[in-house]
Amino acid sequence: MLQRMVPDEFVQSIYAIDLNDLQRRGIKAIIADLDNTLVEATRPKATPELISWLDRLQKMGFKVMIVSNNNRTRVSRFAIPLQVPYIHRAKKPMTLAFKKAMRRLEVTASETVMIGDQLLTDVLGGNRLGLHTILVVPVSEAEGFFTKINRRMEQRVFRWMKQRGLLAWEDQK
Repeated sequence: MLQRMVPDEFVQSIYAIDLNDLQRRGIKAIIADLDNTLVEATRPKATPELISWLDRLQKMGFKVMIVSNNNRTRVSRFAIPLQVPYIHRAKKPMTLAFKKAMRRLEVTASETVMIGDQLLTDVLGGNRLGLHTILVVPVSEAEGFFTKINRRMEQRVFRWMKQRGLLAWEDQK
């Protein structure tokens, strides 16, 4: 079970992801978590840096969708101005939202990457379907009640990964 929470990549932020490498791997679509992955959970709108990153993805030919466990109001107010499709109340790590996103983006699991800041929702959910998973350092420490519980459980998984030499950025966790 713990092996399913090991991401394919660890990076400092979305901006550190090697997009050219993803293209070489045949990745055509990016499913991204919203809160503490793209922006802080408390930030209502995209930053200029995020807007530039999303523009770069589009120019490179990537399809993008936000898949979030947050509510419709939060996710829609963020995604609609960016013209990025989204799924709210995704119930990650359950796989239904990931499957729905891939159908809407018209891609297969081998053509899709899941980017998120949580092992127990984003990475586990993506790995359950065989997506390429990328774990990013959360952009903020401000988090909701359930995320705080998940973070405590994640610490145990990080210790397990460290013991097995699976943790690439040990100083981050």
